[in-house]
Amino acid sequence: MRHKYVTPGIVLARNATSEASSFITVLTPDLGVLRAKAQGIRKPGAKLAPAVQTLSESDISLVRGKEGWRLAGAILTYNWFQKLEGMQRIRAGRVANLLVRLVPGQMQEPELHQIYSEFLRILPTLTETQQDAAECLAALRILRTLGLDTEPLPEGEVFSETMLADITDDRKEVIVRINRGITASGL
Repeated sequence: MRHKYVTPGIVLARNATSEASSFITVLTPDLGVLRAKAQGIRKPGAKLAPAVQTLSESDISLVRGKEGWRLAGAILTYNWFQKLEGMQRIRAGRVANLLVRLVPGQMQEPELHQIYSEFLRILPTLTETQQDAAECLAALRILRTLGLDTEPLPEGEVFSETMLADITDDRKEVIVRINRGITASGL
């Protein structure tokens, strides 16, 4: 019998693989970013479907098999897609896509989960300008965690008004750093 891993996770992406199955990309604090096969979640009335929608935060049960991870169960904790509004969803999606794109296979880096979950929690409380700065800061912190940016971050508490104001003031430089880090990744 295989060991079942239970961990909180945020679903970053979901890609259909067959008529009823999908691969989900999950960001977890324990196992990092991983891809798992979720069988039967595309069927009408599938019990696990709401817990593995994109931008869902869930307690996820996983089993490691010969061909990779497989979803064994999931319980929805929080649905960020419903909580976030139009542009906030787009921003959360862009940062999620950055994670999916930059993190190859399974990478155990707990700080990535912390960065993204803090970003999701702060996003609804910010003004439009602050949201843009928070998106830039989240991308920069991800790149820094992955070793693709070595320049210092602005001083202060993460996602504080002063830090977001510093990011807004230096937005062009920050965008250049983000683009340089993405280019350094080779993608």
